[in-house]
Amino acid sequence: MFIQTEATPNPDTLKFLPGKDVLGEGTLEFSSIDEAGASPMAQRLFDVPGVARVFLGSNFVSVTKTPDADWRHVKTMSLAAIMDHYTSGMPVVDDASAGNSQGSASEYEGDAAEIVSEILELIETRVRPAVAQDGGDIQFDKFDPETGLVTLHMRGACAGCPSSTMTLKQGIENMLRHYVPEVTAVEAAL
Repeated sequence: MFIQTEATPNPDTLKFLPGKDVLGEGTLEFSSIDEAGASPMAQRLFDVPGVARVFLGSNFVSVTKTPDADWRHVKTMSLAAIMDHYTSGMPVVDDASAGNSQGSASEYEGDAAEIVSEILELIETRVRPAVAQDGGDIQFDKFDPETGLVTLHMRGACAGCPSSTMTLKQGIENMLRHYVPEVTAVEAAL
C-alpha cells in the first residue's frame, strides 16, 4: 500500500491519501482519543505521540500535530498507523451514525429557509470541494436573518490555520454576499 502525503496551508496539519476510500461520504473530526471511540483508525492515530486532531474525509485523513511535535516523527508514525489500520481489516468507523451534522434549512421558516437553502447549496458545491483539497472542511452552523450573519465551523486543516481568516472573509464571505445579498458577514463558530 502506498500512502501519499500533502502539505496543507496549516503548517501543523498534513493530509494523508491512502489511495482508497476513508469515509466515502461525509466527514468526521476528533479532537481527542476520548472522542475517537467510534473510529478504530482515529484511535490508532491518537496513539502516535504529538497527534492533536484527526479529521477523516471521503478519501483522505488529515492529522494535526501539537505545536511542539516534530513532523519527522509524527508523519512517519502516522503513516505506519494508517497502513496498520488498513492491513488489519477493521472498519474506519464502527458506527455510521457518528458523523458530524450540518445545520439545515428545515430549522428556518419562510424567506430565511430559502436563504439558508441557497447558502447550503453554495457551501456544498463551491466551498467544501475547495477546502477538501487542502485537507479541511467547512460546515454551516447558522444564519441570523436579522443581521445577515452566517456562522460556519472550520474543521480539519482549516481549524487553526493561519490563512483561514483570510479564506473566510475574502473568499467565502465575498462569494456568499455576491450570490445571496441578504448575507452581510461570515464568521467562524467558536
